[in-house]
Amino acid sequence: MNRCRHSGFTLLEMIVVLVILGLALSLVITRGPMHSAHLDAEVTARNLTSTLRMARGMAIAENRPVAVALSATSYGIAGSAAHGVPTDITLAGNAAIGFAPDGSSSGGTVAVEGPKERLTIAVDWLTGRVRMQQEP
Repeated sequence: MNRCRHSGFTLLEMIVVLVILGLALSLVITRGPMHSAHLDAEVTARNLTSTLRMARGMAIAENRPVAVALSATSYGIAGSAAHGVPTDITLAGNAAIGFAPDGSSSGGTVAVEGPKERLTIAVDWLTGRVRMQQEP
């Protein structure tokens, strides 16, 4: 008598694997989204710096004044949609920074404050240069 052995998985083995996968998935889901407060603050500061530089470029290219409006929870070029900031980040400083067609600006500083750090964005009034620096 020649017995033919079938290779494969038993129902019990499949159930054990599904239970292990379910436990691993529940651990990942309960942990929540992984992010860093440091990265949130840095990304917000970099995006705001880019928005200010873009506003300056628009003012020069379109030969008209362009302003960036700022609040504690959002920022954006006047007349465009505002960008919100993460809940643990706040903006402090000038309520608006304007750029003239010659590239100059009203000047000012904006602080991006996170739970453990503070980044400062400075806009030079004469040249309109936008700089970001991290404070200790």
